[in-house]
Amino acid sequence: MRTAPTILHLDMDAFYASAEQAAKPSLRGKAVIVGGLGPRGVVATCSYEARVFGVHSAMPMAQARRLAPNAAYLVPRFGLYREISEQVMGLLRELSPLVEPLSLDEAFVDLEAGQTAWDAESARLTGVKLRGDIRAVTGLTGSVGLAASKMLAKIASEQAKPDGLVLIEPGTERELLAPMSVRTLPGVGPATGDHLRRAGITTVGEIAEAGEDELVRLLGKAHGGALYAMALAHDVRPVVAERDTKSVSVEDTYDVDIHDRVRVRMEVQRLADRCVRRLRGAHLSGRTIVLKVRRYDFSTLTRSETLRGPTDDPAVVREAAARLLESVDTTGGVRLLGVGVSGLADYTQEDLFAQARTAAAAASAEELEQAEQEETEEAVEEPVPPAERRWHAGHDVRHAEFGHGWVQGSGLGRVTVRFETPGSLPGRVRTFRSDDPLLEGAEPLPLVERRGGDVGAPAGSPAAGGEG
Repeated sequence: MRTAPTILHLDMDAFYASAEQAAKPSLRGKAVIVGGLGPRGVVATCSYEARVFGVHSAMPMAQARRLAPNAAYLVPRFGLYREISEQVMGLLRELSPLVEPLSLDEAFVDLEAGQTAWDAESARLTGVKLRGDIRAVTGLTGSVGLAASKMLAKIASEQAKPDGLVLIEPGTERELLAPMSVRTLPGVGPATGDHLRRAGITTVGEIAEAGEDELVRLLGKAHGGALYAMALAHDVRPVVAERDTKSVSVEDTYDVDIHDRVRVRMEVQRLADRCVRRLRGAHLSGRTIVLKVRRYDFSTLTRSETLRGPTDDPAVVREAAARLLESVDTTGGVRLLGVGVSGLADYTQEDLFAQARTAAAAASAEELEQAEQEETEEAVEEPVPPAERRWHAGHDVRHAEFGHGWVQGSGLGRVTVRFETPGSLPGRVRTFRSDDPLLEGAEPLPLVERRGGDVGAPAGSPAAGGEG
């Protein structure tokens, strides 16, 4: 165990919902719930205003709507969240080479390894500065925990929420932990918690009093021994720098099962393109294309194909995914589709001939099939109906006359848009036909507007020219 609180845990506050509130002035201070909006959707995260009504992450969206019927319900914008996460992780890497991301909004940092903290005071000052930098760069808030171990740093950041900093002084850990629920400790879920409760153990202090032998008898050698050590505040796990990405993938769950084979093919092509965009964004290429299909009965099938060389060519990935789909029976309906690329490498132009051969072979096969069809039957062109434009609640749009806004809702051939930006006052609402040619999708605007010598100002702050 360390003798100084030089392990930092950062947890962004209600990350997705806070990002949406920062982007949408009309939602600041109001209940915001982000997640899948269909009948099978779940809550990804919610603002603190929504938590007052009992809404929480992983709750079925239908239940959330019953608890908070007047909240704003938005579809996630993961592109924006990843962009903000990269900014935050960049600030953490300025503090230390040892940064261990746990998710887009959470990470451990070894301040000692970066020589940015060596005692309690320097650690506190580093944490205060980090919170200020995050607010300046992203316009959002994060909670910071500082301790001599990862377990305690995470507990400290939970105590700091929202928008705070808690430092646990070495030597005070056992006194702090003793009255806490056993569920506070990592690895104690509902089942383990119930098992301990039946044995009369409900607090961390009672775990320590029970002794290691009793914990081993109750939970087994590995789990019981580890839990007893944590109850004594013993945690020597190091901060591990982020590992290389193993794969890049995207998937969609559909509110209504897809039965139309043509629609399934189109969705697979769309997912392949999205996957390649993420692949290229990470400057990677990959050799193995993976297709994931979850059918109407919840059975999940995966198919894969390994190419001769790594690729980030969308045509190659689309063709491979289409071939994989041919081996899957989707007649009963599909509820989820996914496309991924594994066997990753830093992007190079190695073995371009292999990629060309793969694409050429696919093209030749398609041409041969088309020629055979033309020989056996007369081609008949049928009019293809235009694809229905889908407007997702919370996503960005731009209107040629009214400018930038976001979708409040859509349906029955109409789409309602609120026109506002991160640095503006709450905007006006207008309704359009869903096929209005002057309305189009748009990229998210930065949450922070930089001006002159400012490092950055949160949208809506006086420095950003918005609300005070």
